[in-house]
Amino acid sequence: MLTLLFKSLASSPLTEPGPGAVELAALAREVGVAAEATLGRSLSIREVDAGSCNGCELEIHALSNAFYDIDRFGLKFVASPRHADVLLVTGPVTRNMGEALKRTYDATPAPKWVVAAGDCALNGGLFAGSYAVMGGVQAVLPVDLSIPGCPPTPTALLKGLLGLMAMPAR
Repeated sequence: MLTLLFKSLASSPLTEPGPGAVELAALAREVGVAAEATLGRSLSIREVDAGSCNGCELEIHALSNAFYDIDRFGLKFVASPRHADVLLVTGPVTRNMGEALKRTYDATPAPKWVVAAGDCALNGGLFAGSYAVMGGVQAVLPVDLSIPGCPPTPTALLKGLLGLMAMPAR
């Protein structure tokens, strides 16, 4: 047991390297500046899980951890769609979530954007063709931006939000 402990302490971690802190800070700052220019205030995001495996949610929640910390750039996640500018939808839209997703969209005040994050939100992904799945988000709502990936990385999500700020809201 001690041999295994010393071996693990002497070896380097097996994790993949994260994005450079300087590039990440510049990207997040750019998103914050674009939101300020477009909306006149910070960007509020409401994340909706429409039936995913939670892989995308893990990456989205990473945006709020100590490494990414998007709150410091004025980007924030909100609990109510009534306070949101962006609906960030993950997962294929299941039949049970279709109506709830429509109501969430209707409760979001204009101007608003809809972002489909992850392959399942784009086209149903792994769950496409299932009797319980209506399809991707575009089957229920008008989608302004799609961020591919299974799951998309936090950096890809930030780049997508930056691209979103250049689009007109509905």
